[in-house]
Amino acid sequence: MRPDRILPRFLHRSLAAALAAGLAIAFAIAPAPAAAADDDKKVAKDLKAALKATRKAEVSWLRDQSDGRYAQVIVVSDSRDPELADLRKFITGSGKGSVLARHPGINALTVSIRADKLDNLAKRKDVVSVSPNREIQRTASTLEAITGAITANVRSGSTQTSYSGYDGSGVGIAVLDSGVMGTHESFFNASGVTRVKKNVNMLNNALASWSSGADATASLTPGSSELTTYESQIDQASLTTQDAYGHGTHVASVAAGRAKYFSSGVPDTTGIAPNADIYSVKVLNHLGYGTVSDALEGIQWVVYHAKEYNIRVMNLSIAADSTESWLTDPLCRAVRSAAAVGVTVVVSAGNFGRSVHGQEVHGAIGSPGNDPTVITVGSVNYKDTVARDDDSVNFFSSRGPTRSAAVGVNGARVVDNFLKPDLVATGNKLVSAMATSTDSSSASRNFLARTYQAALVTPLNIPQPYLETHMLLSGTSIAAPVVAGAAAVMLQANPGLTPPLVKAILQYTAQPLSDHNLVQQGAGLVNLDGAVRLAKSLKTDIATKVAANSLKAGDTINSSSFPTPSSTINGQTFNWSRIVYAGGRYVVSGTELFRKYQSIWDPSIAWGGNTVRKRTITWWPTGSQGNTFPQSIVETTAPNLTLLTKYVVRAEMLAGTSSVMARKGVFYPTEALSKALIAGSGLVLSEGLVLSEGLVLSEGLVLSEGLVLSEGLVLSEGLVLSEGLVLSEGLVLSEAGAPVHTYQFSMGGEP
Repeated sequence: MRPDRILPRFLHRSLAAALAAGLAIAFAIAPAPAAAADDDKKVAKDLKAALKATRKAEVSWLRDQSDGRYAQVIVVSDSRDPELADLRKFITGSGKGSVLARHPGINALTVSIRADKLDNLAKRKDVVSVSPNREIQRTASTLEAITGAITANVRSGSTQTSYSGYDGSGVGIAVLDSGVMGTHESFFNASGVTRVKKNVNMLNNALASWSSGADATASLTPGSSELTTYESQIDQASLTTQDAYGHGTHVASVAAGRAKYFSSGVPDTTGIAPNADIYSVKVLNHLGYGTVSDALEGIQWVVYHAKEYNIRVMNLSIAADSTESWLTDPLCRAVRSAAAVGVTVVVSAGNFGRSVHGQEVHGAIGSPGNDPTVITVGSVNYKDTVARDDDSVNFFSSRGPTRSAAVGVNGARVVDNFLKPDLVATGNKLVSAMATSTDSSSASRNFLARTYQAALVTPLNIPQPYLETHMLLSGTSIAAPVVAGAAAVMLQANPGLTPPLVKAILQYTAQPLSDHNLVQQGAGLVNLDGAVRLAKSLKTDIATKVAANSLKAGDTINSSSFPTPSSTINGQTFNWSRIVYAGGRYVVSGTELFRKYQSIWDPSIAWGGNTVRKRTITWWPTGSQGNTFPQSIVETTAPNLTLLTKYVVRAEMLAGTSSVMARKGVFYPTEALSKALIAGSGLVLSEGLVLSEGLVLSEGLVLSEGLVLSEGLVLSEGLVLSEGLVLSEGLVLSEAGAPVHTYQFSMGGEP
């Protein structure tokens, strides 16, 4: 796919430089671990392979120019100069290229550079990693009833015109997608005013330029005229078409739609948090494509404004292929910055659970869903009923464990092997808002609705009046906003939750589905009733105290008695899973997790395998707005600390050594592990779990590299080419990692 086909041309040339500049929050990232220190190990595996191939790879980030082959890459630096001046000078001078964008959130640049200069670039001491600028893609009401949103503990009353209880009020959800149609009635509040507070476009026109010698970066400070100009230029609130593709509007409505419709025959399509504020951050164009660089710009905008706008949740129904470990992958590094400033990041797992030959594929989680700090969500088929006990994980939903890898000693691949997804949510044939243009006389439908009308619109057989239009979609892209909406409701119920606490509560209270294992469903099906009850039992000042560094491991954090660990939804009572993933490879449990403060509830801590990293934020000194706008974020090896306190239960050893045939290890049924924990099994920590000298000595639950998968299973080696989009039940776009330049459609066998 050529860049001039995937990047928009609607921006005036005079705006290109300003858009390329990005928000210059002077972020600095400390050196990556020693495993990636050697020059050859700095360059991503897929980038090296493409450059060594005898034929030019069909990828958007390579192009032949008159003076040689050029690559668009993302260069992560450990320079202490927040402007990266020397590195930029190298790129535009001896590097024979241009600086297209700066990404302060990960101290990185998106650049165009001649391929024969990449070796010299990697040899620079201030360069940590070099990654290709890969493509990304989109990954009461029935929804309320299924998730437990209309139990007495969440919303005691919910109709198409009014709600009582927790509905996400005051909490901001950032939707990084193809845009959101702010005038759709799904996003109106009770007064008829749109809840889409900002609608910004991060698609970078400058990325389509492959010229040499240009440097389009600028340093912006809070309140500066440069920042004001930049914000004005990316604003698209007045555009007549804010979501030409249609995916972002649907996603936002699932998370926070309000079904205030007056037309007869229109179903109640209320979302999970129908009064939350929405921040639309466009990173996909009118055909559903974008780049990692676009996504980094979008995440950076959210990080910068999170405190100002109370953006507490970010939904990323997108994914990129990546051969890199969570430690070096640019998107993973960016979402860790978002978590550090208090944003709960929700990501779709991907739609690669089955190969084109019908085999189950393991290890097909894309980036940034492979990062241990985010909530990675798989998809469930709800079988057209509000009952939960008949739900099953969709065939297309990507399975774990993660197979992204670093290059270790002697060039060996060190695979992350993290347990993913974290949980699952309804993501099958969900009816929600359909974006159109805002011309009431001739409102044109979005690309998806026009192209696949027979599959997405016609089956609804409902009136489609202007501003009330609907369509249906399926996929993990649609399951993720269910969880994003749930997180917003939890944060309204208890604003003191940190992102890792939100994730742990959602997992602990989830309902394990029968006949699905730890890397198919994670902890189970999201249960908002239980999540709100557990959230409300905790103190409301936890996040404030963590930010002030006034909590230590073992301090009491619960404010009331521990709730009964079961829920009743639609007349059916079930036990909570009691399962929490920690450190990527660990399964922990026990009420002590939520009675006493655990160091892993600090959002600046990122734990994966035996490695723990810590991010430190410096804020711009802006008077009364101090501690509002991040100026720098530094990631370093975490200091010695107690990750888990005594009396926490470790459970991964109950699963045994990974074996598909024996259903052990990562393939252990979630329901069986949950029942064992309920029965009192597991290892009760008597000394806690300690990080010493930068390492966690215990490895947790690991998938052996020598494991041979049988019975038709396929193990992916971490190369997921696109997140894919499931258009309707059985109609799958780019299923199982079909190459991005040869999208094919196939009819699946989903029940």
